[in-house]
Amino acid sequence: MMNEKWEEQFREQIHGFVETIEKFDKGEIDRKAYKGISGGFGSYAQHDPSKHMLRLRMAGGNLTEKRLEFLTEAVKDYGVELMKLTTCETVQLHNLKAEQVPVLMEKAIASEIYSRGGGGDNPRNIMMSPLSGVQKGEAFDVKPYAEAAAEYLLSIAGEIHMPRKLKVAFSNGADDSVHSAFRDMGFMANPDGTFTLRIAGGLGGGYKLGILVDEHVAATEILYYIRAMIETFCQHGNYENRAKARTRFMQETLGTDGLKEAFLENVAKVKEKGGLDLHVEAKPVTKKGSGEISGKRVVAQKQPGLYAVAYHPIGGCLPAGKPAELLTLVREIPDAECRIAPYETIYIINLTADEAEKVLEATNDGAQSTFENSVACIGAAICQQGVRDSQAALRAAVEAVREAGIPDGALPRICISGCPSSCSGHQAAAIGFQGAAKSVDGKPESAFKMFVGGSDKLGAAKFGEAGAVILERDLPKFFVDLGKAVASRNMNWETWIVGHEDEFKAIVEKYA
Repeated sequence: MMNEKWEEQFREQIHGFVETIEKFDKGEIDRKAYKGISGGFGSYAQHDPSKHMLRLRMAGGNLTEKRLEFLTEAVKDYGVELMKLTTCETVQLHNLKAEQVPVLMEKAIASEIYSRGGGGDNPRNIMMSPLSGVQKGEAFDVKPYAEAAAEYLLSIAGEIHMPRKLKVAFSNGADDSVHSAFRDMGFMANPDGTFTLRIAGGLGGGYKLGILVDEHVAATEILYYIRAMIETFCQHGNYENRAKARTRFMQETLGTDGLKEAFLENVAKVKEKGGLDLHVEAKPVTKKGSGEISGKRVVAQKQPGLYAVAYHPIGGCLPAGKPAELLTLVREIPDAECRIAPYETIYIINLTADEAEKVLEATNDGAQSTFENSVACIGAAICQQGVRDSQAALRAAVEAVREAGIPDGALPRICISGCPSSCSGHQAAAIGFQGAAKSVDGKPESAFKMFVGGSDKLGAAKFGEAGAVILERDLPKFFVDLGKAVASRNMNWETWIVGHEDEFKAIVEKYA
């Protein structure tokens, strides 16, 4: 939670923003100029400039009871119908009227939701492993560190001027779903209580894996490293060309060794100044477990007899009534929490077997297979940057695969981005797609470029190779054919693709 002084300053800034959004709504400010201002408040105009998006910051994807209350009220009192879970572990409210945006910004503060820096050249929502604190095999709970980093970055967001945004992630060491291997800053928890740190990675244009700069960062010193990254970025980042301004491009201008040296020099300098030592403690789960349960959407926690249930709305689009339903569950079930994952899933954690059954029933409207758990950005129908409608493409594919009766496991989770920005993480997916165009009879048609072979597996992160361009209208047929080919061998996708690359290529070529 931010201090009262910071919150009051933010309220004053919101009051000032009212005039800006009113001018844009009247056409007195152009889209580009408005975007330069609104991004800092976590809001953008949509493809239809009369409608707006508001991105809510929730450190580590922690969807608390207070935050569920806010979402429930947004639906009830302001008619919000489209809520999008994001790959940065937060929620976007879409199709807002201009006058609703600042009102919702301010109301969110009471629920410890701050939209400040949700867009623009700012530190973005801090990410963490969604099951941190309850996941089997984790090194330690990174939640208090993610929250402390979020609070620190918000506190200085108004003082710093970076070339572009900065994304920071904390992995608990059990997996790397938060992509610490290729973030601007990726902290990976070690069993000895320290962090392995990689910097200057990222997806999108010029995508790169992060470079290893320290294998044992003391947990008490993470804020020094974050401050040093900001200093390094401000000193060596590109302020002239936005397309080359993300931290990953410093690998090119300084070289990996030069960047590491510059960063560690700044670490030493900020440590010398002092004042950023961090002392936090994780809150242990004290609830007693009971019963046994298993299933596709059930995850056994490291606490005996306690479980987490996964809920993935198709395309990450949360039904309007779902926050109220989740709020009821959280209120009724002792110690239950909701966490947003970077693959647009919500986990409801700290459940006994009986409670898990209840949650499964309340969330049975979501994905029922690996393929239905696929990730898609909001798409060109809404996003002003979008090239293709990734949501429509995914829904058409899901429907076709369901109708064809393709068994679960025959197809992987895919990631679809409407443009090169990789908001879905398509470059790190087993199969990913990026919005494109394809010439048919001399005319451009909606299409998607395929990326194959990416992975975010712990210790084995790699990017997929760009390949064929497939028409959007052919994607459903492509996935049905692919699913049938895998199912005919009585295999799952992971096993099949290893020994059947030629068969896979033949199916792709049919639609290329």
